[in-house]
Amino acid sequence: KLVTYARERLGDLGCMNVHVLHGDGSLGWPEHAPYDAIIVAAGGPHVPSTLTAQLAEDGRLIMPVGKQRSQRLVLIRREGPEAFIKQTLVSVRFVPLIGEEAWQEEE
Repeated sequence: KLVTYARERLGDLGCMNVHVLHGDGSLGWPEHAPYDAIIVAAGGPHVPSTLTAQLAEDGRLIMPVGKQRSQRLVLIRREGPEAFIKQTLVSVRFVPLIGEEAWQEEE
């Protein structure tokens, strides 16, 4: 229902270059990679390698990383095929990221 609402609302606003996917956010959307930017709005125990693999050269990923109840906002920039620069920004608290490369539901 949320996906349907989001698609309808984005269409009403004239946002035709936005795609909405319902799935495991820890895996990203490899079919449409590479991405110039990835924003993860849920905290995970680590940055999933599946997401960094989907970054374009000079692409950036921002994500809260840490424990379920407290994280640090991390910015990662891809500098080359296997070269990444990580910068830790501020302390934050986000809802947990649930998925294959994140927290498991029972944790």
